[in-house]
Amino acid sequence: MDRNIEKIVQDCVNEIQNKIKNLTKLNIMVIGKSGVGKSTLINSLFRGNFAETGLGRPVTKEIRLIEKADFPLRIYDTPGFELSNAQQKEVKEEILDIIEKGFRAQDINEAVHCIWYCINVNGNRTFDESELSWLREFTQSPTLGAVPVMVILTQACPKSKGLEMKALVEKENLHIAKVVPVLARDMNFDDEYTAKAYGLETLIEVMSEALSPDLQDTLQNLQKVSLESKKKRAHAVVAAAVAAAFGEGAAPVPFMDAFMLVPTQISMIASITVIFGMDISKSLLTSFVSSVVGTAGATVFGRTIASNLLKAIPGAGTIVGGTISGATAGLITTALGESYIKIMELVYMGEVRKEELYGRKGKKLMTDIFKENLGRIKKK
Repeated sequence: MDRNIEKIVQDCVNEIQNKIKNLTKLNIMVIGKSGVGKSTLINSLFRGNFAETGLGRPVTKEIRLIEKADFPLRIYDTPGFELSNAQQKEVKEEILDIIEKGFRAQDINEAVHCIWYCINVNGNRTFDESELSWLREFTQSPTLGAVPVMVILTQACPKSKGLEMKALVEKENLHIAKVVPVLARDMNFDDEYTAKAYGLETLIEVMSEALSPDLQDTLQNLQKVSLESKKKRAHAVVAAAVAAAFGEGAAPVPFMDAFMLVPTQISMIASITVIFGMDISKSLLTSFVSSVVGTAGATVFGRTIASNLLKAIPGAGTIVGGTISGATAGLITTALGESYIKIMELVYMGEVRKEELYGRKGKKLMTDIFKENLGRIKKK
């Protein structure tokens, strides 16, 4: 392997590992009666079959914390609300105490970031008065502060019933962020009709809007239901990298460094990998880098393409011993980032297996994707 490419790939691997290791923990408090489908909701929304594989430990008399090693998610699971009024009051105080301790810790990894209050639509004809009273009192507590509360209507089938319940909850004008009807998994009715799952993508959108910027990469890394949400976050990463490339280009940038030899591009590729939440091997990264940059033995991104790109941009510079402007570096960074997002999308959708990208056909596919993005640049 070309030494430059080998170094780029290893730097990418190191940066991916570093970013994963330093993801902020997403801490969610889940409240609701037994049987509302909390575990199904968690496992349907997040990768890793978390509600079944995570280990739970008691943190109060009534609440347990579910977590697992090297996974940036923690779930505070509350008991069912079949409890007596006295027990319900005790649970409320325990929840608020956990929230207050998180605030006092002044560590984002210890704070409760959002609360899901789950109601089973099939198990309720109306919004239960005892739950309504509890939720109204809870959301008015000063201790709650800015922690967003989301009412999630589980097993909301048919959709019309979910919408009716949503309207009932919204009518109460509670201090909550959003009401989201959800059917977490397809529901089969005697093999005659299957109601398709829905609402999970909406829940991710709501959480994206409610959570702080420090939690956005964590949320996208964990969630497995919304490709569009992952792409939106990934495009934002590319935009930030492009802005950095323009800034770095205030002084002339050595031509070859404008591809992936600078930390900006390496960090961008690593961030996109983390957002998609997939296990990307060193072999795949090697295939991608060699497809874009090329090697001495098989130059797939050759001097001709590079030369044509530079000629299309006034003042870009020359290939041999030349330099390029920040604008050119930004445009190349855009092509690089958008190409990698497309490849991640294809793998995520199952249209291409990761193993298929290691061979000649896979490298050609990646080269073609990069060329296509470069073509868009030349037309601008």
